[in-house]
Amino acid sequence: MNARVREDPVVSFGGDEAALDWLISRRRSVRAFLPVSVDTGTIEDLLRVAARAPSGNNIQPWRVHVVTGENLERLVDGVCAAFDQGEAGHVAEYGYYPAEFFEPYLGRRRRSGWGLYARLGIEKGDRERMQVQTRRNFRFFDAPVGLVFTIDRRLGQGSWIDYGMFLQNVMLAAEARGLSTCAQAAWIPYHKIIAEVLGFGEHEQLLCGMALGYADLDAPENALVTERAPLSEFVVLHGEAAVAEL
Repeated sequence: MNARVREDPVVSFGGDEAALDWLISRRRSVRAFLPVSVDTGTIEDLLRVAARAPSGNNIQPWRVHVVTGENLERLVDGVCAAFDQGEAGHVAEYGYYPAEFFEPYLGRRRRSGWGLYARLGIEKGDRERMQVQTRRNFRFFDAPVGLVFTIDRRLGQGSWIDYGMFLQNVMLAAEARGLSTCAQAAWIPYHKIIAEVLGFGEHEQLLCGMALGYADLDAPENALVTERAPLSEFVVLHGEAAVAEL
């Protein structure tokens, strides 16, 4: 059987078959942004491309609030005030992380966290500086654009899986345009404030936030490149295929 092979992908990446691999590998969480605005047309373009993400029955379960200017300031000021006061009433509407971490996930989490703190010169036990760094989440790390992603709470788990592919598309489309991002689960406990400021609909549920803008390349935290587990930790071979890393 002579199967036809598509010949167009290489052309799409300017003749470089490794371009997509490079783009995926280049993406990272940026936690310091320059005070440079992002053109509305650029934001619309990357979201339009990202919306090509697959979804079951093509229902496209994503909804995006693009927050800038005075509305961005209102949002970050409201959440920062709640964070500073330590109000106990702010509870996450859904569990993003497990109630208790266990291996190998605990070790990976710790390496990532201490890798960031090391870049910032924050020593173990320095809770005051840790709090200051955590608070920067709620200013979108000074990014000029805050993206707030929501989903209809009546949808099932499959739609949440679909949403992950959309989020990845957003981050890669931004990267391709010279922009950087940081996907943020930190906003989840403050969903009531966010819903009020942004005017969520009756069934609209906060999924996560994302900072979008131009990276400050001189910021030490942006030099962090987190590790990835080798294939031997997550690939199970059933058959005769061979993977060098195994």
